[in-house]
Amino acid sequence: MKIPEEIECRLKKRGGIKALVKGLPDQEILRNVAEVFNAIGEPLRLKILLLLCEQDLCVCVIKEICGTPDSKLSYHLAVMKGAGLIDCREEGNWLIYFPTKQGRKVARFARTLEGMMEDQDGHIKNGYIPH
Repeated sequence: MKIPEEIECRLKKRGGIKALVKGLPDQEILRNVAEVFNAIGEPLRLKILLLLCEQDLCVCVIKEICGTPDSKLSYHLAVMKGAGLIDCREEGNWLIYFPTKQGRKVARFARTLEGMMEDQDGHIKNGYIPH
Protein backbone atom coordinates (compact mmCIF):
# COMPACT_ATOMS: atom_id res chain seq x y z
CA MET A 1 0.00 0.00 0.00
CA LYS A 2 1.32 3.44 -0.91
CA ILE A 3 0.98 6.08 1.79
CA PRO A 4 2.37 9.61 2.22
CA GLU A 5 6.01 9.65 3.31
CA GLU A 6 5.30 11.69 6.46
CA ILE A 7 2.64 9.21 7.60
CA GLU A 8 4.94 6.27 6.85
CA CYS A 9 7.76 7.80 8.94
CA ARG A 10 5.45 8.42 11.88
CA LEU A 11 4.07 4.89 11.67
CA LYS A 12 7.59 3.43 11.67
CA LYS A 13 8.48 5.48 14.77
CA ARG A 14 5.41 4.03 16.51
CA GLY A 15 6.32 0.49 15.52
CA GLY A 16 4.00 0.12 12.54
CA ILE A 17 0.30 -0.28 12.03
CA LYS A 18 0.00 -3.19 14.48
CA ALA A 19 1.55 -1.10 17.27
CA LEU A 20 -0.78 1.79 16.46
CA VAL A 21 -3.83 -0.49 16.62
CA LYS A 22 -2.56 -2.15 19.81
CA GLY A 23 -2.85 1.22 21.56
CA LEU A 24 -6.61 1.36 20.95
CA PRO A 25 -9.15 0.09 23.49
CA ASP A 26 -10.68 -3.31 22.75
CA GLN A 27 -14.01 -3.64 20.92
CA GLU A 28 -16.07 -4.09 24.10
CA ILE A 29 -14.74 -0.86 25.60
CA LEU A 30 -15.29 1.00 22.32
CA ARG A 31 -18.85 -0.33 22.19
CA ASN A 32 -19.52 0.76 25.80
CA VAL A 33 -18.10 4.25 25.24
CA ALA A 34 -20.13 4.60 22.04
CA GLU A 35 -23.27 3.57 23.94
CA VAL A 36 -22.64 6.31 26.51
CA PHE A 37 -22.10 8.92 23.80
CA ASN A 38 -25.29 7.72 22.10
CA ALA A 39 -27.16 8.03 25.38
CA ILE A 40 -26.11 11.65 25.88
CA GLY A 41 -26.13 12.48 22.17
CA GLU A 42 -29.79 13.47 22.40
CA PRO A 43 -30.11 16.89 24.13
CA LEU A 44 -33.17 15.77 26.09
CA ARG A 45 -31.29 12.83 27.60
CA LEU A 46 -28.34 15.04 28.52
CA LYS A 47 -30.76 17.49 30.14
CA ILE A 48 -32.34 14.66 32.16
CA LEU A 49 -28.95 13.39 33.29
CA LEU A 50 -27.91 16.87 34.42
CA LEU A 51 -31.24 17.30 36.24
CA LEU A 52 -30.79 14.01 38.05
CA CYS A 53 -27.31 15.05 39.13
CA GLU A 54 -28.96 18.00 40.86
CA GLN A 55 -31.64 15.90 42.55
CA ASP A 56 -33.24 12.45 42.37
CA LEU A 57 -36.61 12.85 40.61
CA CYS A 58 -39.81 10.98 39.87
CA VAL A 59 -41.02 10.66 36.29
CA CYS A 60 -43.81 13.21 36.81
CA VAL A 61 -41.31 15.96 37.72
CA ILE A 62 -38.99 15.07 34.84
CA LYS A 63 -42.01 15.15 32.52
CA GLU A 64 -43.08 18.54 33.86
CA ILE A 65 -39.61 20.06 33.44
CA CYS A 66 -38.97 18.60 30.00
CA GLY A 67 -42.49 18.80 28.60
CA THR A 68 -42.14 15.32 27.16
CA PRO A 69 -44.97 12.78 26.61
CA ASP A 70 -44.87 9.64 28.78
CA SER A 71 -43.98 7.24 25.96
CA LYS A 72 -41.11 9.39 24.71
CA LEU A 73 -39.80 9.97 28.24
CA SER A 74 -39.99 6.26 28.99
CA TYR A 75 -37.90 5.51 25.90
CA HIS A 76 -35.24 8.08 26.81
CA LEU A 77 -35.03 6.86 30.41
CA ALA A 78 -34.62 3.28 29.14
CA VAL A 79 -31.76 4.32 26.83
CA MET A 80 -29.99 6.08 29.69
CA LYS A 81 -30.59 3.19 32.07
CA GLY A 82 -29.31 0.73 29.44
CA ALA A 83 -26.12 2.79 29.11
CA GLY A 84 -25.62 2.62 32.88
CA LEU A 85 -26.05 6.37 33.39
CA ILE A 86 -29.15 6.27 35.58
CA ASP A 87 -31.07 3.84 37.74
CA CYS A 88 -34.30 3.93 39.69
CA ARG A 89 -35.72 2.77 42.97
CA GLU A 90 -39.29 2.22 44.11
CA GLU A 91 -40.75 4.42 46.80
CA GLY A 92 -44.34 3.32 47.32
CA ASN A 93 -46.06 3.73 43.95
CA TRP A 94 -43.30 5.98 42.61
CA LEU A 95 -40.19 5.25 40.58
CA ILE A 96 -37.43 7.62 41.63
CA TYR A 97 -34.63 8.08 39.10
CA PHE A 98 -31.07 8.94 40.08
CA PRO A 99 -27.67 9.08 38.38
CA THR A 100 -25.25 6.20 38.76
CA LYS A 101 -21.61 6.79 39.62
CA GLN A 102 -20.83 6.55 35.90
CA GLY A 103 -23.70 8.93 35.15
CA ARG A 104 -22.21 11.52 37.51
CA LYS A 105 -18.83 11.19 35.80
CA VAL A 106 -20.41 11.65 32.38
CA ALA A 107 -22.33 14.69 33.64
CA ARG A 108 -19.07 16.23 34.94
CA PHE A 109 -17.51 15.56 31.54
CA ALA A 110 -20.47 17.28 29.84
CA ARG A 111 -20.08 20.28 32.16
CA THR A 112 -16.38 20.44 31.28
CA LEU A 113 -17.25 20.48 27.58
CA GLU A 114 -19.84 23.16 28.27
CA GLY A 115 -17.14 25.32 29.88
CA MET A 116 -14.89 24.86 26.87
CA MET A 117 -17.64 26.16 24.60
CA GLU A 118 -17.98 29.49 26.39
CA ASP A 119 -15.94 32.54 25.49
CA GLN A 120 -14.47 34.86 28.13
CA ASP A 121 -17.81 36.67 28.50
CA GLY A 122 -19.70 33.42 29.09
CA HIS A 123 -21.34 33.33 25.66
CA ILE A 124 -21.59 30.01 23.83
CA LYS A 125 -19.29 29.92 20.84
CA ASN A 126 -21.28 29.03 17.72
CA GLY A 127 -19.92 26.10 15.76
CA TYR A 128 -17.33 25.38 18.43
CA ILE A 129 -15.01 22.56 17.53
CA PRO A 130 -12.28 21.78 20.07
CA HIS A 131 -8.72 21.41 18.76
